Amino acid sequence: MAKPRNTLSDYVVYLLARALAMFVGMFRSEANYQAAQWIGDLLYFLDRRHRNIAIRHLRLSFPDWPEPKVRTVARDSMRSMVHLALEFILTPRVVTPETWRRNTILTNQAENIRLLTERKAGIVYVAGHFGNWERVGYTMAILGFDGFAVARPLDNPHLNKYVMGIRQRMGLTILDKKGATARMDDILSARRYVSFIADQDAGRKGMFVDFFGRPASTNKAPALVAIRYELPVVVGYGRRLNNRYGFEIGIERIIHPHEWQEQDDPARWVTQQYTKALEQAIRRNPEQYLWVHRRWKHRPKGQPASADGVA
Repeated sequence: MAKPRNTLSDYVVYLLARALAMFVGMFRSEANYQAAQWIGDLLYFLDRRHRNIAIRHLRLSFPDWPEPKVRTVARDSMRSMVHLALEFILTPRVVTPETWRRNTILTNQAENIRLLTERKAGIVYVAGHFGNWERVGYTMAILGFDGFAVARPLDNPHLNKYVMGIRQRMGLTILDKKGATARMDDILSARRYVSFIADQDAGRKGMFVDFFGRPASTNKAPALVAIRYELPVVVGYGRRLNNRYGFEIGIERIIHPHEWQEQDDPARWVTQQYTKALEQAIRRNPEQYLWVHRRWKHRPKGQPASADGVA
């Protein structure tokens, strides 16, 4: 049974978040990014547990890297987390239907836009905790392609309402992951799209596929939905270009239904394909990935689990 939440503490955290948002609005973008960088550096030096997880992940994922580079990328990854929070606050103010071109580059989008505009079927989107994943769905909604994203609500109800208000402001609808399955028929029969963040540890029931050379428990829901409804899987990313709120919204891979028809295990094959595509995007800018997450927490049956979920 879940422990009852402290309602006063939740409300104080919410008020602090709103105060931070107001404070951010008082300064120029460059100053905000500089402050976020300092906060990220402070987290790197003070949060020993997450720093060590990030460092160990990077050592195992990039075994040829010298130690100074490992530590630099680990630090930059923690900066990236703070940049994400800053950008989430800034997005409604600086990304509008009139201004999005000033800070956004679209890459490899031709086939994706064709799928969205023709609307012959629904689409399954997959992204990872890389760069600014929130910006991807927001940008699609700005362009008029409103759809659905599966996500777990925040534990703090006041903060969750605030965050959901920003996420859904331009037309993106957030589905609670616990009830998302019941909505799939209606969403996909209407030829809409549904998106998943599919790079977190999925527990003992996840599907183990290769990620940076090691088996990682992975969310198989995108593959199962795509196979059941015979839909393309589009793997996208939102890559930060600079510290002035510039982004590349790109497509790394599109997996079409005909590609898995002859596979012995279609769900595993599709899951491996979108995981591989996410890895390719991460390898180009590893400093923008969430290395502090315990991605390898669970191990395949018969393999011992490590104490910190890194091995």
